[in-house]
Amino acid sequence: MAKIEKSIIIDAPVEKVFEFMVDPGNLPEIWPSLVEVKDVKQTPEGVGSSYRWVYKMAGMRFEGETETIEYVPNQKVVVKDKGGIEATRTVTFQPENGGTKYTTSAEYTVPIPLLGKLAEAFILRQNEHEADMVLANLKDRMES
Repeated sequence: MAKIEKSIIIDAPVEKVFEFMVDPGNLPEIWPSLVEVKDVKQTPEGVGSSYRWVYKMAGMRFEGETETIEYVPNQKVVVKDKGGIEATRTVTFQPENGGTKYTTSAEYTVPIPLLGKLAEAFILRQNEHEADMVLANLKDRMES
């Protein structure tokens, strides 16, 4: 299982960053390889919210579903991805000097049977780069 963790300081209040990030419809705006989000179902308590997605990795198309399994307003969200890519992703939001320290971490399984062992290192590097891009895009979006 691969792991990734990244943080960034965003010059915007926690509430603003949290509100943007818990709306799955916003994700394709900042996540370059996330092609589509659909069938969004939001629960009042957050836990149990879900959406379907289409993601492109290494030129291949994957489809799946994400479900929120932990939800603490303005602090933490944990989601489980199922389907073409299996993952557990955690995001935390911490106040820092009037802004937000946003941290994202993920444990995921690279679909090696589809891609082959030789492609695994490439995919891991690509996902590191993708995470950096998501954070930079989120920062730009929240600070503009």
